[in-house]
Amino acid sequence: MSANGGTKAIIAALLANIGIAITKFIAFLLTSSSSMLAESIHSVADSGNQALLLLGGKRAKRAATPQHPFGYGRERYIYAFIVSIVLFSLGGLFALYEAWHKAADPHPITAWQWVPVTVLLAAIVMEGFSFRTAIKESNHTRGSQSWVNFIRRAKAPELPVVLLEDFGALVGLVLALFGVGLTLITGNGMWDAAGTAMIGVLLVIIAIVLAIETKSLLLGEGADPGDLATIEQAVTGGPEVERIIHMKTLYLGPEELMVAAKIGVPAWESAEELARGINTVEARIRAAVPIARVIYLEPDIYSVAAERAGTGTAAPTAAAPTAAVPSPSESGEVAGRAGG
Repeated sequence: MSANGGTKAIIAALLANIGIAITKFIAFLLTSSSSMLAESIHSVADSGNQALLLLGGKRAKRAATPQHPFGYGRERYIYAFIVSIVLFSLGGLFALYEAWHKAADPHPITAWQWVPVTVLLAAIVMEGFSFRTAIKESNHTRGSQSWVNFIRRAKAPELPVVLLEDFGALVGLVLALFGVGLTLITGNGMWDAAGTAMIGVLLVIIAIVLAIETKSLLLGEGADPGDLATIEQAVTGGPEVERIIHMKTLYLGPEELMVAAKIGVPAWESAEELARGINTVEARIRAAVPIARVIYLEPDIYSVAAERAGTGTAAPTAAAPTAAVPSPSESGEVAGRAGG
């Protein structure tokens, strides 16, 4: 997922939400509609969320330091998780509180009755433009995945967050239009309270979904099955490696994957040949999966007897390289950092 595509969708959503928030607040001040107030706060929260995503993207570009040797790529996940908390508290819980407050005093809308309907219809148009931009940018990387799988499996958090926010905003506007419209028709303010409550429930659900998915990214996710199979083929696709003893992958950020593997190699005659072989394997991995920028390969001599014993490697002998060969290991680390 391109960072530029995510940034474009975020900026489109930010501009739309700022304009929508202003018009909704004006409508609330004229009509005292609780649905309009809930939607106003919702738009303010969304605007703040998009600012957080932009900030997270900028901070994630900082260079690696001795204290953070793998860089700051995962900071984008942290800000996406903060977005879910803001949406839950400032958006969902506030709407539920406002619904309870309105239900205790369900007064009708008596002044400027045309304003909330006009504002909501205009907001639907602006929010629809933002949602269309997010869909268009997501389609560049979604491929054949369903939208559910895209949101669940995307490693870059920005587009899934904007998609869910915009979808929730559009549904929330329809719910607000429902509550305001029935209040205007019947003169019963309870419909306004009901619309506000439905908006609150919707935002809480979306916030929980976002929190669950972002938490998984924060804990650390490995490569997708397709990329994992491609990496395995790259490792074993030449005479340098007899087999993979074990391998683990981890996303250091949305666009940076770490690969660590213990590999069974032939009994090379010299450490220099072994180092060249490992460098060749690393080059194949990067060519197959370009985001695999940090690679650590530990060579060893595979033993069937040791595999049955649970170790997978033979004991070092005078005629074979040991499990820890400094030169290729250091070569892998240097190449990994240079690629990152």
